[in-house]
Amino acid sequence: MNVILLERVNNLGDLGDEVSVKGGFARNFLLPQGKAVQANAANRAVFEERRAELQAAADDKLAAAQARAEKLADTVVTMVVKTGEEGRLYGSVGTQDIANALVAEGHDELVRSEVQMPEGVIRVIGEYDIGLQLHSDVTVDIKVNVVAE
Repeated sequence: MNVILLERVNNLGDLGDEVSVKGGFARNFLLPQGKAVQANAANRAVFEERRAELQAAADDKLAAAQARAEKLADTVVTMVVKTGEEGRLYGSVGTQDIANALVAEGHDELVRSEVQMPEGVIRVIGEYDIGLQLHSDVTVDIKVNVVAE
């Protein structure tokens, strides 16, 4: 299925690109989220009329994400958790826990999908580098200290 992207999408393309994607990805993600429209003559004409408006909106989102990244740049989050033998946690520290801890410290609202944990959840006490992807072009690293109660 061919779609026209209305905003930048990671590993797919930039605003205005016409890309071919699988039908399910388009129907279940891109179209309902407003990230793309189906590529046909009518939608191409509408997109060209709205290109400047969409580009301005994309620039505003990027600027807002960069401002949030500056505020979060050197953040260290300390999480106090219950532990068992040898520093192993009862349970784990996941993306939602980190997002909630940042909001509790007074940072702007953070969605758990913005927290990047490529090695999975944290199950052992220690210090970890966690990435926050605030925009497709803006990523900031923070430190998370997991300490025993």
